[in-house]
Amino acid sequence: MNHIQNLIADTHHRPWKLPMGKWQYYQEWNDALFLHFEVDFNILRKLVPENLNIDSFEGKYYISVVAFKMEKIRPRNLPSVGFISDFYEINVRTYINNNDKQGVYFLNIEAEKQISAFVAKTLSGLPYEKSEIKRSTISYSNINTKKKFALVANFEPREKIENKTAFDLWLTERYCLYLIKDQKTLRYEIHHAEWPLHYVNYSDLSLNYGFEAINLNAENVTACHYSPGVRVLSWKAEILD
Repeated sequence: MNHIQNLIADTHHRPWKLPMGKWQYYQEWNDALFLHFEVDFNILRKLVPENLNIDSFEGKYYISVVAFKMEKIRPRNLPSVGFISDFYEINVRTYINNNDKQGVYFLNIEAEKQISAFVAKTLSGLPYEKSEIKRSTISYSNINTKKKFALVANFEPREKIENKTAFDLWLTERYCLYLIKDQKTLRYEIHHAEWPLHYVNYSDLSLNYGFEAINLNAENVTACHYSPGVRVLSWKAEILD
């Protein structure tokens, strides 16, 4: 448990204090590939509930596709169960700022395993669904025939980013997520160390993720990052309204 105590003690990078009360879940987000896209605000606004304020960086708006391996997810005081707790995930998120708490809102979440998607959706209310996600030594790939989503990313992590830009931090350092469930606005607070980010090279990249008039593809990637991962704690959802 020392790593959890050390994690809780490491708060210098956070924009606000840790939430009150005990954390509820532990998880690890490992081997993460971030693809970021600038999008039109008016189109994005239609995809996000009206009571969530879409965040911007220097007047521009973004959606990110994040592929990673979820590992060791478990409730407090219980062990993880590998065949449920460990799975590949791809989420598509945009950026929210409500009451000066910058977080994310998920437009879509895909999981490699049906049972993991079911359990995660049941417990959190987040929009998990099963998809055909695969990871090789050099790539992430995904086929979602139901939604006609596809991804092939052959990549190689490069050196660590020692001096992150304000844009790097804006895209990655988010300590809550927003969710609309049963007509209520919820906020899950999370905590992790600052993401260790690396530059990344691609030998092949193709993707197709469509949301209304927004099409995310290889030609309109604005920025990208790789991270070996972070350990994460999450708290019980707070009802905002």
